[in-house]
Amino acid sequence: MDEQRGPAGIPVPDSRLAAEATELVRDTTSDLIYDHSRRVFFFGCLLGRARQVSHDPELLYVAALFHDVGLGEPYRTSGRRFEVDSADEARRFLQARGVPDDSVRRVWTAIALHTAPGIPQYMEPEVALVTAGVEYDVLGFGFDEIAAADREAVVALHPRPAFKQSILRAFADGVEDRPETTFGNVKADVLAHYDPHFRRGDFVRTILESPWPE
Repeated sequence: MDEQRGPAGIPVPDSRLAAEATELVRDTTSDLIYDHSRRVFFFGCLLGRARQVSHDPELLYVAALFHDVGLGEPYRTSGRRFEVDSADEARRFLQARGVPDDSVRRVWTAIALHTAPGIPQYMEPEVALVTAGVEYDVLGFGFDEIAAADREAVVALHPRPAFKQSILRAFADGVEDRPETTFGNVKADVLAHYDPHFRRGDFVRTILESPWPE
C-alpha cells in the first residue's frame, strides 16, 4: 500500500482506494464534515501510536472518512440511524471495489458503533480508533494523550472554525427528520437542545407500556 506523510509524520494511505474515498467524501459532504472526518483519522492514528495499538491505516482512513456521511440530506428521511446509513454507504463503496468481506465488516462496525461509548475499545483496532478519534475531536476525551504540537499540526491542515456549534447544528439537521432513531443514544441530547418540541424516548415507560400483561 502506498503512503504519504501527513501532520505529525502520520502515514496517510495513498492507494487508489483511499484516493477514491477521499474524492467521493470531499465531493458529497460539507467542509465541516470532511475536515472533521480527516481529523478523526489523524487523531485516531495518534491515539493508536500513544496507546501502542497497531491497525490497518487504509481501513481506518476509509472508516473515518465515511463515518458521518449519513448526516447528509439524501439520508435524512431513511428512518434509520445515521450511523447505519454511513456504514452502509461505506460498505457499498468497498464491495464495489472488491475489498475482502472481513475488511468491509470492520469498516462497517467501526462506523456503526462510533456513537456507542464503552464498546468499541474492546473490539478490533480500527473500530476502537475511529471512536477514539471521534471522541477526541468532538468531546476532547484523552486530550493530553496527544502532544500539543501534533494536535496543532492536524488542526492547521484541517481547521475547526466555530466547530462546537457547527457540528452540533449538523447533528441536529441530520436527525431532526428521524427523531425516533435517537432513542437510547447521544443524539437525543442534541435534539433536546435544539428542538423544544422533541420528547425523548423513555426506556422504562416503553417496558411498562409494552403489550405484555406482566
